[in-house]
Amino acid sequence: MHAVVIPHFGEAEVLRLDSVRDPEPLPREVLVKVHASGVNRADLLQRRGLYPPPPGVSEVPGLEFAGVVEEVGTDVTRWKPGDRVMGIVAGGGYAERVVVDERVAVGVPPGMDLTVAGAIPEVYMTAFDAVFRQAGLTAGEALLVHAVGSGVGTAAVQLARRAGARTIGTSRTPAKLERAAAMGLDVGLNGGEAWVEGVVEATGGRGADVILDLVGGPYLEKNQAAVAVGGRHVVVGVPGGSRAEIDLRALMARRARLFGTVLRARGVVEKAALAKEFGAEVVPGFVDGLLVPVIDRIFPVTEAVDAHLRMEANENFGKIVLVWGAAVQLGRCTGTNTLMREVARWTSG
Repeated sequence: MHAVVIPHFGEAEVLRLDSVRDPEPLPREVLVKVHASGVNRADLLQRRGLYPPPPGVSEVPGLEFAGVVEEVGTDVTRWKPGDRVMGIVAGGGYAERVVVDERVAVGVPPGMDLTVAGAIPEVYMTAFDAVFRQAGLTAGEALLVHAVGSGVGTAAVQLARRAGARTIGTSRTPAKLERAAAMGLDVGLNGGEAWVEGVVEATGGRGADVILDLVGGPYLEKNQAAVAVGGRHVVVGVPGGSRAEIDLRALMARRARLFGTVLRARGVVEKAALAKEFGAEVVPGFVDGLLVPVIDRIFPVTEAVDAHLRMEANENFGKIVLVWGAAVQLGRCTGTNTLMREVARWTSG
């Protein structure tokens, strides 16, 4: 099969489309023919040698997929060939085929294009797990999302609004704040300015009940001033840096919780539990239209370099998706216009 590989660590240009051995499903695994692979910042870090896959996991980058079940292991009972599924993987997402434990796969909503589905798993599952399963956001509370224009950021805003929470977001790019507002963000704040005051004002002096931090170190001190008494501050990404000082007295005085989370390193049992809850609680939102995947750009896999460059330049608002199929042989995405029309259908209204 074809896969996007990293022959050696470096800039985006090191990415290559190459032939690798097809994976074979174990008894409880399904083999999925991939239609779309989402691009994530973790992929950029892996390409630079800064975020290696867990031991025993494919060296091929990519943390999510959407496609069609092609083959099932001998003990699989949940899926059959032809079923449309999506999900997260610890590695190997940038390939024509992936194998996953049957419990980790999630069904794609009926009628949804697989390219659209490719923009869902990593960002929506990350946001759902961090904001609700761990931080316990509830209706009436305020959620502060840093880097609100990112894939996880746009997903978190939608999930919070669906749950009846108030949303506040930061970005250093005014255009992204405008697009987030059009998407339903209640309050947008410039991340390069005095956003703490804006958070305090927007919450009537209380502060944010939950902070979803997708920036890291540079915002740590200000987050301590913006979190509410009894608030929860969860760190999901650190592109701005992983080190900073913290005022423990402020943390104690607010009786706040500060913790971090990742999905990649979790075992099958944990990922299966998340997939089960996600399928029951979140996927229906895509069916009823309250949740709409935000796709920034679709690239054929032959242009994976350009996809990485766009994300590294922070140009994207929402998800960047790689698509497979004819693009591998032709060197171009012959169906881009059709795909974008389908995306427009799912993202309208």
